[in-house]
Amino acid sequence: MAIADDLKQLLTQPTRLEQLGIPASIITDLIYRLLFNEGEVNVGRFVEILRVHPQIVDQVLSELSHEHLVEVVRAGALRFSYTYRLTDEGGRRARDSVDRTQYVGPAPVDAEAYKRSVLLQTTNKQRVNQAQVKQALSHLILPESFHRKIGPAINAGSSLFLYGPPGNGKTTVAQAVAKLIANTEPIWIPYAICMGGQIIQVFDPLVHVPIKADPNDPQAARLNAGVDRRWGLFQRPSVMVGGELRMEALELRYEPVAKFYEAPLQLKANAGMFLIDDFGRQQMSPQELLNRWIVPLESGIDFLRLRSGQTMEVPFRQLIVFSTNLDPSELVDGAFLRRIQMKVEVAGPDEKTFRQIFIKVCQVFDVPFDEAGFNHILQKWYRDARRPIQSVHARDIIKTILSISDYTDSPPRLVPEMIDEACSSYFVDNHSAD
Repeated sequence: MAIADDLKQLLTQPTRLEQLGIPASIITDLIYRLLFNEGEVNVGRFVEILRVHPQIVDQVLSELSHEHLVEVVRAGALRFSYTYRLTDEGGRRARDSVDRTQYVGPAPVDAEAYKRSVLLQTTNKQRVNQAQVKQALSHLILPESFHRKIGPAINAGSSLFLYGPPGNGKTTVAQAVAKLIANTEPIWIPYAICMGGQIIQVFDPLVHVPIKADPNDPQAARLNAGVDRRWGLFQRPSVMVGGELRMEALELRYEPVAKFYEAPLQLKANAGMFLIDDFGRQQMSPQELLNRWIVPLESGIDFLRLRSGQTMEVPFRQLIVFSTNLDPSELVDGAFLRRIQMKVEVAGPDEKTFRQIFIKVCQVFDVPFDEAGFNHILQKWYRDARRPIQSVHARDIIKTILSISDYTDSPPRLVPEMIDEACSSYFVDNHSAD
């Protein structure tokens, strides 16, 4: 992957303290806290944790040593091999620094640099073609033209509303979209950003998957050469939340013990995808959530606020996916639905499609498909029971048959006796739709 000139300039590794774009006190405090936590630290360890150039570490340590705030414990042939510890006065300053914040990690980048990086990496939308979308959805049995509804939404990179009855693959479709996005052009993301002298941690190991360069690939080595190590190269992120989502997760979160901020979920998802599953069942009303995002969805800009009241403007550049089993017209008003670019119904399968799903599930679980057995399921457990078909039923019925088979030490078969035993255990009521 080649780095565009503008982005390459932004990612160029600083070699002097004044080139970092953040207050020098932040680096000094990071050095204090690392020494406070570990006692004795060599230059290599500072570089590893702070992710800044060795010359910057040496520059700061030299100044602190001159002021008798740190002292050399072990010296080597080169200054970059020295090991340092705090003096008594340095220890007092380190304790003051720990009282302000306990953050120890990669040095942050300036908030303006982060904003420019997102805009540079999202201005040209990541385009997927029909073949890629079909391949991403190939493990699902869907209508032939279904991909034509999903592909344009991905390329538009704005918003997608998946709706329909439960158990028909909405979440699986969204996960396939997330995987497809993750496999497009990777993105450079800072581990932390600085705003108003405060540190905001962006990197989340549960969200950001690093791109590991092949050490034997000279092109990969050239790509990383000279890049500011405060940035990492990651797959396009995907954040997926369900009913546990609270409004606080969409704002800067201040940790009162550690005393630094964690980025909100939508900022972690920038340049990727944010899925709100089970939309309408969150621990806030749909209207509250939608009111929070009306401006970002229209303008592509979000506003985050520090506890001090200072506001930060950040790009809002991700595919937002809402997935719900509820009636969209009862969840939100038409004005909001118009703001969501693509609305896609994921309906229950008809009998012909359900047969295809059933055959595929039988193949996956190595259960012989039997036409008469399948017709028995259709007649007794769907037609007679007036039960709507859900795609997930095929998998669940087969898994229940396998459990019965394992318990009775008999081969799994699609025969009426085993089917009825499995379905009577799986469905709550034989006589009404579940």
